[in-house]
Amino acid sequence: MVLVVAIVLVFVRSTKPAIEVTPAVSAIGQSTAIAAHITDQHGIRKVVVSVEQNGSTYPAWQMVKPTRQSDDTYNFAVGTSTVPQLKDGKARLMVEATSNDLLRKTATWSADVTIVTHPPTVSVDSDQHYLYLGMADLVNFSVSGNYDQAGVRVGDETFRAWPMPDGKPGLFSLFAFGWNVPSNTVPLVYASYGGGNQVTSPMVYEFPKREQPRYTVHELKLDDKFIQKVVGELDPNGSGDMVSRFVKINSEMRRANNKTLSDLRLKTADHFLWSQPFLRQPGAKNEATFADTRHYIYQGKQIDVQTHLGYDLASTAHAGVEASNDGEVIYAAPLGIYGNCIVVDHGYGLQTIYGHLSRIDVHEGDMVKRGQVMGLSGMTGMAGGDHIHFSMQLDGVQIDPKEWWDPHWIKDHIARRIPLPGTEVAAVR
Repeated sequence: MVLVVAIVLVFVRSTKPAIEVTPAVSAIGQSTAIAAHITDQHGIRKVVVSVEQNGSTYPAWQMVKPTRQSDDTYNFAVGTSTVPQLKDGKARLMVEATSNDLLRKTATWSADVTIVTHPPTVSVDSDQHYLYLGMADLVNFSVSGNYDQAGVRVGDETFRAWPMPDGKPGLFSLFAFGWNVPSNTVPLVYASYGGGNQVTSPMVYEFPKREQPRYTVHELKLDDKFIQKVVGELDPNGSGDMVSRFVKINSEMRRANNKTLSDLRLKTADHFLWSQPFLRQPGAKNEATFADTRHYIYQGKQIDVQTHLGYDLASTAHAGVEASNDGEVIYAAPLGIYGNCIVVDHGYGLQTIYGHLSRIDVHEGDMVKRGQVMGLSGMTGMAGGDHIHFSMQLDGVQIDPKEWWDPHWIKDHIARRIPLPGTEVAAVR
């Protein structure tokens, strides 16, 4: 009887490993780095990695070292350098893990991949690209050969490539030269193959020093009333020193809010939603401009320094907040320092942001038209007076909106290189 119970317990308690491979692998080149996260309460006895192609299975990597560790990540490389039999084309990557319990249960993870033995080639347009701090531009290019991703890299930032509209050959990328990127940074068009291997090609560009924007520096003197307003609204259940809580909101919450905005780059249309130049809020005066450096002063001492990534536009109290262009509402809710906030997607990673509203009259998923009133201005979030915080971002990188308000800039940098829907932008050619 005891033996029967023991056998039953072995079966009941036996487990099968769980395997997760992140990030997802879609292509394998000469040596593609892969990480497999494997969990099993009894530990792992063996991990075997193989590649199946054209009816044959080739061993690629293995680990035979029993461990009682229930949660571990296994890093290895797979590619033509370790499996020379692989050829260009489709294949299947398989990761097999065996539990370290008595029954040695096995689990298998697999995914379709593309084997790339030769790197692609990248051909970039011959246009002269005039780049400015905080500004955007558009580049056309083509990629021949197998690749899994393409776009533009500017320093640490990556901007996606998109197929040319209307089925025309080639690719294009809207990219930004960030406000804080060193001016000697070389923007590169790239194509990646084999899960991380890359080829790059420079574009023809000029970075005119005399025409670069000069960002302003301001001292903002804080009083107890404003600090209490911000802390009471954004940290109502907090405790401790009011000034310390304000600084935490201004720094940590600001970073978290900007990450939320940046992550919205994934919610973008794969086509243009706009066809006309972008609108500036009518009759509004600039209270602050893009990339201002703000020194926060309280009782004669500096307590924080932050960069303001947008325009503060003020006209009258509770002014109508107009959509700068046609698009889809992808966010309409409170967002920390931005207060009541709306984000509108215009396609291809281009998005506009409207903050500090007193009222939001649209919902996520709504399609809005250029000039449509979406709510009312206000002073929610970190605002000391009634205004609209207006900003733009491209693939999650905040940019200076002023060029997008200029029909001639749109003609020279966008419409001349790629067909836009409608006729009004074309009319400024």
